[in-house]
Amino acid sequence: MKEFLLDLAKLIVDKGKQLGYDDVVAKVVGTDEAMVKVANSQLTVAQIWRTVTLELYLAKDRKVVVVEAPIKERGDVDEILSNLGAYVKAVKESEIYAPLPEPSGKPLDGLVDPKVIDVMYRSSEVAAEVVSAAHNEGAEKVAGTLTLSIDRKALANSAGAEFYEEGTAVEAYLRAFYKDNSGHWAYGSRVLDMNALRDVGRKATLYAKLASNAVDIAPGRYDVVLSPLVVGNLMDVVAWTASAFYVLSGFSMFMKVKPGDEVASEEFTLVDDPLAKELAGSTGFDDEGVATRTKAIIREGRFESLLHNSKTAKVMNTKSTGNAGIIAPQPWNTVIKPGNYSEEELIREVKNGLFILNNWYTRLQNYVEGIFSTVTRDAVYKIENGEIVGVIKRVRIADTFLNLMKNIVGLSKSTYDIKWWEVPTPSKTPFILARDVNITKPTV
Repeated sequence: MKEFLLDLAKLIVDKGKQLGYDDVVAKVVGTDEAMVKVANSQLTVAQIWRTVTLELYLAKDRKVVVVEAPIKERGDVDEILSNLGAYVKAVKESEIYAPLPEPSGKPLDGLVDPKVIDVMYRSSEVAAEVVSAAHNEGAEKVAGTLTLSIDRKALANSAGAEFYEEGTAVEAYLRAFYKDNSGHWAYGSRVLDMNALRDVGRKATLYAKLASNAVDIAPGRYDVVLSPLVVGNLMDVVAWTASAFYVLSGFSMFMKVKPGDEVASEEFTLVDDPLAKELAGSTGFDDEGVATRTKAIIREGRFESLLHNSKTAKVMNTKSTGNAGIIAPQPWNTVIKPGNYSEEELIREVKNGLFILNNWYTRLQNYVEGIFSTVTRDAVYKIENGEIVGVIKRVRIADTFLNLMKNIVGLSKSTYDIKWWEVPTPSKTPFILARDVNITKPTV
């Protein structure tokens, strides 16, 4: 597979150069993936498939075209290239064009867990253990998904890059139902860790059972303990808006920020870490062939770095940070530095507040000011004097990211590897306690 993918990527680059393009980048990814779906505690779907996908970047006379397409045979390449010529002529010159940089990356080894490959054709057995762990904790029924995969990535470009890298991935999430409540947990890693997978079932059930009596609250500002599911979702937004492309486009809360400016509590450090091998975004080279490196976006509360590719770096008179995606700079893995608290200690620190387990529908109302809202999902628990006293439903966090981050006062010692469809960037996150967060409720 390595030879096929790398030869195909190099063939595409050669053909692009023959057609007169100034810059050509071909990233060809072959993926073997197994998925098991669970509904009403039953394994309802188990399937496995293989795909080959091309991400292609072409530039001519400062005009840029990007395309993504499935590849079923080599003949597809000629068809794709022949169809793009008219588009290149029609588009305007890029305002942030820069020629491809000299390749400096190196494939990262140690990204494959043989256990993942070994169980791909027995993925139902793994899923069954997750379900059993939930029922052993008392879940009445569960639903969720387990995905096992191996990605084989070949990158070639007209600047001379020829790289190949492969890595496994495990992604699991489960919702557990108990009486009128539901709990949720997720796991995402390159490693098949059966204890962590069983914890998906155990924790989902545990968080559905913390309280059963319904209580109500008035809208207002509360201290909140956020689970790694919520932290991963919200900090994914923060990391993506640190992309210099979004700053230049006017869609970032970091537009008015300079390195050294205070943007969060000194307790808070957010890192983009492509070298964290246990997380599924790890890689040794970006989509321009530049070496990746670990860098802080926010360090001890102060803004430190945007994420750059060669184009944004040229515009902003700096250097690439090794974060090039095929279109824009992107985070690889978001890692939050842990704190000194246990989860229980964080809850005991709250006199009047909430424990928020899960969220969805995170939306920015004002990108520049970082004004956002997100809807809670699954059980939300009321905390009084350090104890959980009841369950709340249907509330929303409606605040600014700067207020949320500046009001962080505690983080858990334990961190969790999370990836699922509400946390698309692989993350390693703790529980977080933030003071004075605005909570709203529906009026109907």
